[in-house]
Amino acid sequence: MLAYIVLLLAVISRLLPPAMHAVGWNFTALGGGLLFFGSRMNAGGSNAFTRTTAAKLVSAVAILMATDYFLTVHFYQYPFEPRMYLITWVWYALTCMLGLGLLQKVTVVRVAAGTLASATSFFLLSNAAVWAAGTMYPRTLAGLGASLVAGIPFYRNDLVSTALTASVLFGLPVLAAKFVENTHAAHNDTLA
Repeated sequence: MLAYIVLLLAVISRLLPPAMHAVGWNFTALGGGLLFFGSRMNAGGSNAFTRTTAAKLVSAVAILMATDYFLTVHFYQYPFEPRMYLITWVWYALTCMLGLGLLQKVTVVRVAAGTLASATSFFLLSNAAVWAAGTMYPRTLAGLGASLVAGIPFYRNDLVSTALTASVLFGLPVLAAKFVENTHAAHNDTLA
């Protein structure tokens, strides 16, 4: 249930900037939210891919597909072309799978690796897709370079927002557990 609440917050973080006529510059809870969602897809805590895991993955991607449609048609007022989103939808699924494989056991190194992999893969995939499928950049090595350079501000914000989101989602439970453990230890010391 918590994983779906986090997914809902990620969706809201994508909807708020255009709803308030602001530029979000890719500062959302999406990357960290997908890593968290993925880490919680298997209730048993294993890395095995079950039917339940598949259903959760499909539901998460479907929710985000609907969000993409809503943003494109209602906020940006562009025609919706699903082929333009295929790379993004694959990235949603792969980021959840990264969370499933990497973040069921939480360590600082694993959270940092997941954050870096998530933000960097989105930066590379999305900018390469814009370069390959669009008309904004020439289909040359220089055009690809221009596309990547133009995406750097978005990458920076995505990396920071993913790091913040992942730190909160994965770090707070660890801190809370340590606090409870220390509180119990201190209470037991006073009783002894």
